[in-house]
Amino acid sequence: MKKTLALRMAVIALTSSVAAMATAQSLPERVGITVGTLGNPFFVPLVKGAEDAVKAANPDADITVVSADYDLNKQSSQIDSFIASGATLLVLNAVDSAAVGPAVKRAKDAGMTVVAVDVTAAGADLAVRTDNTQAGRITCDYLAKAIDGKGDFIIINGPPVSSIIDRVTGCKEALAAYPDINLLSDDQDGKASRDGGFQVMQGLLTRFPKIDAVFGANDPTAIGAELAAKQFNRTEMIIGGVDGSPDFVDALQKDGTLLVASASQDPYGMSKQAAELGLKLMAGETLPETEILLETELVTRDNAAGWTAWATE
Repeated sequence: MKKTLALRMAVIALTSSVAAMATAQSLPERVGITVGTLGNPFFVPLVKGAEDAVKAANPDADITVVSADYDLNKQSSQIDSFIASGATLLVLNAVDSAAVGPAVKRAKDAGMTVVAVDVTAAGADLAVRTDNTQAGRITCDYLAKAIDGKGDFIIINGPPVSSIIDRVTGCKEALAAYPDINLLSDDQDGKASRDGGFQVMQGLLTRFPKIDAVFGANDPTAIGAELAAKQFNRTEMIIGGVDGSPDFVDALQKDGTLLVASASQDPYGMSKQAAELGLKLMAGETLPETEILLETELVTRDNAAGWTAWATE
């Protein structure tokens, strides 16, 4: 009886030791984070969310954060560098959702867990992102209603990533309910940046003598478009975006702004959740779902005063 009990205790001790060893081995020592551009304020809380999740699991983890500047070749090289450094977790904000696939495959072949955040990435183990179709839909529906369902409308597009593609799709779905709205342009790339939105809008203002509403594929694009419109002394239009960024929310509360609405995201919570789920995958857990969509809420002039833009913890 004593031998049997001793044997059981030994098995329990061995099992606990193996479990502890497996848990320790699953903790990331090196983590790579690559995002579209660190020049966009959106990516500051997004990076912090992932960093906080990793540090909570392993305070000693070595985390490298890089900006791809919307350059696919640059991002592919960054992923190769992460592989060479021995990183075991990759938090990826892809600059091209489909074309990044070969780099993702190399990372996974090297034993890395790959989590996509904000946009999809071909071959990633999981993706956590905003429901960008819904975001585009609610912003453009708001704009359409604000111009009484008729007039000349512009969509300033962006890079070929799933978030931008889905927002434009959602916008067009909303506009389909308003047959008296004339879509003047939807294929100009504002580079998801303030400068890009400014430059594209300059060209559109030259081409079109009247514009009633503009949808920027993200807040920097929308803000850049407003800057161009004011430079041209064109104030006949209203402008919406997606992000709910602090700059946009502040602008909504100022007199004379053309900005009227933005579908607000939670970049910190999005990336924190993605990294936490990635850590679970590394620990051998099976997830009930690997595609998670987070709905947005609309921030407008009416509710901007009480709006908290982008949590940071």
